[in-house]
Amino acid sequence: MIPRMAVSASTGTSSTALPRFPGDFLWGVSTSAHQIEGAAELRGRSVWDAFATMPGRVKDGSTADVACDHYHRYREDVALIRDLGVGAYRFSVSWPRVQPTGAGQVSERGLDFYDRLVDELCAAGVRPVPTLFHWDTPLVLEETGGWRRRDTAERFAQYAAVVAERIGDRVPTWITLNEPAEHTLLGHALGEHAPGHRLLFDALPVAHHQLLGHGLAVQALRAAGAGHIGIANSHGPTWAASDEPADREAADFYDLLLNRLFADPLLLGRYPDGIAEILDTPGLDADLKLISAPLDWYGINYYQPTLVGAPGAGPEEFSGVHIPPELPFAPREIEGRPRTDFGWPVVPEAFTELLLDFRDRYADRLPPLIVTENGCSYEGIDDQRRIAFLDGHLRSLHRALAAGVDVRGYFVWSLLDNFEWAEGYRQRFGLVHVDYATLERTPKASYAWLREALRAQR
Repeated sequence: MIPRMAVSASTGTSSTALPRFPGDFLWGVSTSAHQIEGAAELRGRSVWDAFATMPGRVKDGSTADVACDHYHRYREDVALIRDLGVGAYRFSVSWPRVQPTGAGQVSERGLDFYDRLVDELCAAGVRPVPTLFHWDTPLVLEETGGWRRRDTAERFAQYAAVVAERIGDRVPTWITLNEPAEHTLLGHALGEHAPGHRLLFDALPVAHHQLLGHGLAVQALRAAGAGHIGIANSHGPTWAASDEPADREAADFYDLLLNRLFADPLLLGRYPDGIAEILDTPGLDADLKLISAPLDWYGINYYQPTLVGAPGAGPEEFSGVHIPPELPFAPREIEGRPRTDFGWPVVPEAFTELLLDFRDRYADRLPPLIVTENGCSYEGIDDQRRIAFLDGHLRSLHRALAAGVDVRGYFVWSLLDNFEWAEGYRQRFGLVHVDYATLERTPKASYAWLREALRAQR
């Protein structure tokens, strides 16, 4: 039974209804394939399957072999999306489910699953919004170099064409990559995520090859007749720990790595100063022309700002990630703010700041924005803190809209509690609780709150 207390005055949030969003504003929820699908025996292995078997890499020792079993329970999950009242569902297509080795032979059984899922969404009146890559590189491809190799970008475009050919007639909106920054930095530079490489700045080619893969995939999707194409990049404001020159320089460099390294090539057609020289890639100008091909929209995943200072004074671990001492910056804790169960500070006004900064930095090169992820980890079915988080961030988003930022949609992360990467099942981001022993779904108070908030928008 859906809890009803979330729509009462006892929620602890503002008793005032959310401000009015545009009538055509797109509301949605997000998930990713590896985190929820399960049915691992029916697909090829990915880098995350291998990573999860390495001792100590996933904190609770779990795997995503079953996860939420969305593969078998997708009809139940689509019904939850329909009843929530959102207009769109952002899911990801598992590359190793469609193409087990990352090239060549295609799995018809894998494509059939996404056929069924898209049909179910269309029948429910929900827009399918597939993401083509959400970190689950086929293991065979990784064993030959993965995203460290340039030709993986070409393999990715071929896979994109295969998916578009099968489901493109029913998909109006596409996402190429999810968070190439995290996949580069956590997966290849720091080794905290799959595939687990610790390359530090030698991971920069991984960033370039993913961006090139995006550009080639956009080309392949458009050739297949697809439109309304975007990318989902993670971004957040970077704040200097002080006005001291060393802290400001460290914060600027962190901002470059997390924000500008991935946005500038897409939106301006160039890398930030100094990056191109480090990459030293032949044919870079031609690559950048592909990477910066016009997008129909640009996706932003937002969770938190980051306070950054000079190295040497910061913590050795930050948000569960080991910070190597040789890095030229050190993240610091933001004090005096409520925190999620992940330990992330809750700073809704930084969301407005980020969106205004994007408008000002990229001006007429910035296409319409869609918030492709925003959410928080909290335990409990009566999740009043998640309600407060969503309420605060939606009001901050509306302030950016009122200030003239062109934002066309907002997706909550996540529909379901799920396999949260290196955290395993220890963090719960879902609007719907999943009992991992029985796989029973129970909508949380936040689900009911969002449903009523969306009804009030109509």
